[in-house]
Amino acid sequence: MKTIKSALISVFDKSNLDAILTLLSQHDVTIYSTGGTRTFIEDKGIKVEPVEDLTDYPSILGGRVKTLHPKVFGGILSRRDNPSDKKELTTYSIPEIDLVIVDLYPFEDTLKSGASHEDIIEKIDIGGISLIRAAAKNYKDVVIVPSKNEYSFLQEILTKNNGATTIEERKVLAGKSFQISSAYDAAINGYFTGSTNKTIVLGKPNELRYGENPHQKGVFYGNLDEIFEQLHGKAISYNNLLDIDGAVSIMNEFDNSKPAFAILKHNNACGMAIRDTLTEAYEAALAADPVSAFGGILIANIKMDLATASKINSLFCEVVIAPDFDIEALEVLKTKKNRIILKQKSNSIANDQVRTILNGILWQDKDLKTDKKSDLKTVTKTKPSDIEIDDLIFASKLCKNTKSNTIVLVKNQQLIASGTGQTSRVDALNQAIEKAEKFGFDLKGVSMASDAFFPFPDCVEIAHKKGILSVIQPGGSIKDQLSIDYCNQHGVSMVFSGTRHFKH
Repeated sequence: MKTIKSALISVFDKSNLDAILTLLSQHDVTIYSTGGTRTFIEDKGIKVEPVEDLTDYPSILGGRVKTLHPKVFGGILSRRDNPSDKKELTTYSIPEIDLVIVDLYPFEDTLKSGASHEDIIEKIDIGGISLIRAAAKNYKDVVIVPSKNEYSFLQEILTKNNGATTIEERKVLAGKSFQISSAYDAAINGYFTGSTNKTIVLGKPNELRYGENPHQKGVFYGNLDEIFEQLHGKAISYNNLLDIDGAVSIMNEFDNSKPAFAILKHNNACGMAIRDTLTEAYEAALAADPVSAFGGILIANIKMDLATASKINSLFCEVVIAPDFDIEALEVLKTKKNRIILKQKSNSIANDQVRTILNGILWQDKDLKTDKKSDLKTVTKTKPSDIEIDDLIFASKLCKNTKSNTIVLVKNQQLIASGTGQTSRVDALNQAIEKAEKFGFDLKGVSMASDAFFPFPDCVEIAHKKGILSVIQPGGSIKDQLSIDYCNQHGVSMVFSGTRHFKH
């Protein structure tokens, strides 16, 4: 157990620092600080020693050099049980520093803001990252708080231990510190080197009950709290996470100008619809495949109301996601104790995709290209109507987020059926047709999307004979003309999007 007697505080974001300052003051901790942080502390009426008085050196180069001094780092790195270190501290009048609190310059936020190169460079933290590494290295004697996200943990420790810390607590914070410094350096590395060099930082580990199957270990690395607030239900599983990711990815394709609802199972949409009310959208989504919806993941693009929640409650489902919930709707959904209810706070998801293969790692940009009307090129004599174009775009968005090979059938902004993960495009189409007919859909006037080009005209022929009269595909086959000719001979409209959307 180590009692904190002195602290160095240098933070960019000063929000929520007040409670920590109050605790340190109550325990008579000597606080050192500089620049804006020192001014902030002084404004709170708390005594603070300027770092400049400790070092006998001013902040220079426009604030680029403030804490980089032996009297600062000597006090952090000194080994308390090392006689030689203690002697040198005495010789050079260096005080021991027991606690270091840092919040780094927001490099990634500055990068995302579209700031100039000069502004981005200035947000590369030098002193802060050095303080973090030094204090973390000497965790045996020093407490390091590497970001504002750890203030609450420090507050809990100080309150529980009456101003002291244990070696275990200091080691936990040291581990988080190196994780933060690694991620920070990785972001800077990415900026300077571009996409040719990738540093993968896993982030915070969250142990799962198991992996894809009970005999497999599973861990999620990341912070779900940034995207969701879990309002109810059991712990989220590995498979839940995969489906939740798929659900968010699909709903990201659509705006919230009209209510939309999707139902997913095993990462594929088994139901999706846009309607005038959320209840109508849910009912239309469910109609596409009420069998697969059992145990599925449900997602809405607008606030969940009581009427829709009451309909959902009769269905066994694993997860319900919405940007918000009416109080009455939430109470209804909570009647199933294990049902996971997630309030979606953000639709921000990773732009990269990484997977392990063989003895290495595959990395790629995520497919963020969404087909738009302006991308479409009509290649047949018959042109699709405005309604058909809307359905083709709708179908294309679902196709992009469905396992290849896939064919998606849509009518009036409703998923009618899809063929998923088939080894041939013909099989995918036949699967979609069989499913649509099984659930009583008339295929006349349905629009069809394919994730990749048709190498032969067989798919458009099968589709036409079932009454499908509009098609979207990327094009690009050396035999495109065969499919175009068949469509022209039978009055089928077909557009090329120019973009393939394989998903493996």
